[in-house]
Amino acid sequence: MDESTLNQYNDLTRAKGMITPLALMGIKSIELRAKMVVEGFLRGIHRSPFHGFSVEFSEYRQYIYGDDTRHIDWRLFARSDRLFIKKFEDETNLRCHLLVDHSRSMGYSSAGFSKAKYAATLAATLSYLLFMQGDAVGLATFDEKINHFLPPRNRPGYLHRLMLLLDKDPQGIGTDLGRPLKRIAEIITRRGLLVLISDLLAPIDELESHLAYLRASGQDLIVFQVLDPAEMNFSFETPSLFRDMENNRNFYVDPVEAKSKYQSRLHQHLESIQSTCRNLGIDYRVMATDRPLEFALLDFLISRARLGKRIKQNRRMNIRSRT
Repeated sequence: MDESTLNQYNDLTRAKGMITPLALMGIKSIELRAKMVVEGFLRGIHRSPFHGFSVEFSEYRQYIYGDDTRHIDWRLFARSDRLFIKKFEDETNLRCHLLVDHSRSMGYSSAGFSKAKYAATLAATLSYLLFMQGDAVGLATFDEKINHFLPPRNRPGYLHRLMLLLDKDPQGIGTDLGRPLKRIAEIITRRGLLVLISDLLAPIDELESHLAYLRASGQDLIVFQVLDPAEMNFSFETPSLFRDMENNRNFYVDPVEAKSKYQSRLHQHLESIQSTCRNLGIDYRVMATDRPLEFALLDFLISRARLGKRIKQNRRMNIRSRT
């Protein structure tokens, strides 16, 4: 999807108005927050240049030479004069694992709600959308290790169980990206989609190797890096005592002197993560906590559309190799 189309969507959503994260986080129920974002987003899609964008979720796909003709829907052919076949279950249903950071640094807030609450609502929103489409969703929360794990399911009551786990406050201390990713690679045995939601404010020395292993095992990945606007802009003005949320150490900092160095190091950190993801074919997005969650849904659907195209291309290649 090109930049001009995205700009059209941005202009449209600004004109129509979206619920701000601050107003959204004022809603106590995480499930209701997710429902409001998804339903508002889908209404916007139908009014926007993206109308029909969710066609990937239909139950049919166009007939490809080599497909078994027994699965052609002849009634649909009579109405449309085009050949379609019913998708098999493994083609229609996505298996998605959400990996959500519950380390203490996610508790930081400069605008009335924490990164953790924003990340949980983002994960809940994706879960709600996927459940609507009949997809299986699982969840893992982590800090220095995997703390809770729910395997992907789509059945009555399971979404509520997942929401309850997302609604828990972070209890961890430090962030270790390596151990949780390594453990997830050991747990996941079937191909699917892994969505990592974290501030990624941790050493990333081993990040590339663990993400590469997941990609090599057939997983598609989307990374959402959640950051507070104050972390991104370092919008502090007076000398203050800062506390490291993960080790409780205090630092006296003069923002005027520290800002340039801080922003340079943050830029290098973000560039390293972006480069790693780009080299591995992983979709990477930075989400400031003041950014409406509808944009995350758009990013997710774009990523899923790319995944669908890759699957179709691989299927065509397999068909050609057999003929």
